[in-house]
Amino acid sequence: MSHPSFLRPTRAVTPMAFVRAIVQAYEGYGKDPTEALKAAQITPRELTRPGARVTAAQFEALSSHAMQELDDETLGWFTRRLPWGSYGMLCRASLSSPNLGVALKRWCRHHRLLTDDIGLSLDVAGGLATLRIAEHRALDLAFREFCLVTILRFVHGYMCWAIDSRISLRHASFPFAAPPHSDAYPLMFTPDVRFGAPQAGIAFDERYLALPLQRDERALRTMLKRALPLTILQYRRDRLLGQRVRELLRSRAGEATTAEALAALLNVSGRTLHRQLHEEGTSLQALKNEVRHEMAIEQLRRTTRPIKQVALAVGFRNEKSFSRAFQQWTGQAPRDFRLRDK
Repeated sequence: MSHPSFLRPTRAVTPMAFVRAIVQAYEGYGKDPTEALKAAQITPRELTRPGARVTAAQFEALSSHAMQELDDETLGWFTRRLPWGSYGMLCRASLSSPNLGVALKRWCRHHRLLTDDIGLSLDVAGGLATLRIAEHRALDLAFREFCLVTILRFVHGYMCWAIDSRISLRHASFPFAAPPHSDAYPLMFTPDVRFGAPQAGIAFDERYLALPLQRDERALRTMLKRALPLTILQYRRDRLLGQRVRELLRSRAGEATTAEALAALLNVSGRTLHRQLHEEGTSLQALKNEVRHEMAIEQLRRTTRPIKQVALAVGFRNEKSFSRAFQQWTGQAPRDFRLRDK
């Protein structure tokens, strides 16, 4: 498996617990992890230091060495080893899918061919798509957290890579108590992390499922050359962010009154919101104008409300400022538009 780079390459925030899990995999196979640790520049003393962390680059070096030396991409998690290249095969099997939804369904179906220790499923309800992991056999406690976290991170990373877009998670769930290093979870997933859940899973807007795949076989070969290619941090653009902003401006206008309030509803910082919208070629003000324009057209066409009430309903302080804006949008005054539209 090409393990996802957990966090930023130069910042030591990847929990040492995951490093210790790899060391235990070596022990399970009766092999010495010294060379792997040396490749990652991790000393035996650091292994036992409480609260120690490593950089994503160190973790990449360790994982790459271990998966190839042990010839097991899952590093001892399951009842049978998954030889080097197993997860690359899953990526390839999903690559011809017309959209992300089909790709994920294929991924879940084909994963059963690799192991029946766990099962992956994709459910869609209430506008949310949820990828869940069912544990069919009790996973070794030494590997359970690392296994569930890595599987979800890898699939999330593959999803982002496949559609060339950051996929914002609504929440992530795990069937165990918050570990001592739980502060790393919001960085790996989303601020809304739920421990003690029935199953491990990640939830995201279902509309990502309709987005077409953007990659080909050549891109896949390039991606698979690295041990940790799928960090989602490289995907700054979220192809659905602008649409999500539009919906919030329409459905929760009373709450989304400022950029900060809107950012909080989206679980991002105000700075991130502005930056990502800029990368999509738009701005918060432009989206506000679009939504106000659409709502004004609807109000004028479908109701007989006075212009002043329409102005207030779509977010203007008075009729004069609304009329001026509407004239800029359509080249007509609101009253003229209403009369001509009938």
